[in-house]
Amino acid sequence: MHNIAPQDIKIENYNYALPAERIATHPLAVRDACKLLVFTPGQNICDTVFSKIPALLPKNAMLVCNNTRVINARLRFAKDTGARIEIFCLEPKLPADYAQSFATRGECEWQCLVGNAKKWKDGTLAMQVNTNAGKTVLTAHHPQGEPEPDKSRTIRFTWDNPEVTFSDLVAAVGEIPIPPYLNRASEESDSVDYQTVYSHIEGSVAAPTAGLHFTPELLDEVRNTGIDVREVTLHVGAGTFRPVKTESIGEHDMHSEFIAVDKQFIRELAQTVGKRPVIAVGTTSVRTLESLYHAGRLLLEGRWNGTVPQWTAYEEASQPAPEDTLNAIADELDRNGQSTFFAHTRIIIAPGYTYRIVSGMITNFHQPSSTLLLLVSAFIGDEWRMVYEHALNNNYRFLSYGDACLFLK
Repeated sequence: MHNIAPQDIKIENYNYALPAERIATHPLAVRDACKLLVFTPGQNICDTVFSKIPALLPKNAMLVCNNTRVINARLRFAKDTGARIEIFCLEPKLPADYAQSFATRGECEWQCLVGNAKKWKDGTLAMQVNTNAGKTVLTAHHPQGEPEPDKSRTIRFTWDNPEVTFSDLVAAVGEIPIPPYLNRASEESDSVDYQTVYSHIEGSVAAPTAGLHFTPELLDEVRNTGIDVREVTLHVGAGTFRPVKTESIGEHDMHSEFIAVDKQFIRELAQTVGKRPVIAVGTTSVRTLESLYHAGRLLLEGRWNGTVPQWTAYEEASQPAPEDTLNAIADELDRNGQSTFFAHTRIIIAPGYTYRIVSGMITNFHQPSSTLLLLVSAFIGDEWRMVYEHALNNNYRFLSYGDACLFLK
């Protein structure tokens, strides 16, 4: 199977039977009390609990977390007729910068999915909103033109109180968008449970769930062992839940996600990679770190345009050292007087991928036939099936609110 070109991989080979009762619909009361499966390819599986992770991480490692915060992306409007229209905010369009969009007063545009759209033929939707900054009327204007291939539309929002920001609005009336496979409505507890304790950069519509197991005390314990804890930002998009529906993954259109990484950290990472283990918390941190390598490579080749393409990692191209690609990004930021690297990534990490930055990962158990399962398989090889069978046979809880794995090289 390893000799197959990534584009020719059949997704059916990454399917497994996941009984509904194994999907955790709520988290454990104590975050770090969940089970932890520890595995290094070629070695035996170890079953333990997440609270033991400080002693299990490689000495002198760097732990990299995704600090994105899930927004209350689901807005429910009611028409005069009683019809309910749901607007699901995916990403900002005008302004396109996340921080600027949340800070806007009076008007902004977002790319959105519209539920029950057939009941909203034209005109506007409006609701009265009581925010911490005052009362206002939020209006959603009917989109113009045809929907995008993913069925999303550009929605313009306006509101009549200049003291109120868009962040105030979604905090006041939006609902946190828990994963669809939980098959339940959002509950008040999800607004806390579905955020990592270190989340502080608004923008995701799904949590980087491997990080949900950390408590502030456990992170302090990690730091006290001499491990550096660092942050990157990847705003998780709704596409993370989209299963691969094509026969081969070469036909799957990978979703794009926004990343932001501090220049100082990129310099530090250039000094770290290859000398100390870099452990990513969650597949989103994996995607961010590995995307940095390919962004830097494209920059060195004069081909960087702001997005890491889906298949660029598998090209017959130059293979510069990771420190060279990372320093290339930092040097470019220096030239432009910028302190943060912003980009979009569509990278797909599948068997055949060579990991350049990440030498270990903390992750949950993923859906069958998903790009996240492909990413795990690219790291631990065909033994992913043995690992998942072990988890199913030993009462591990699966998916977003489930148990965790620590994979090491």
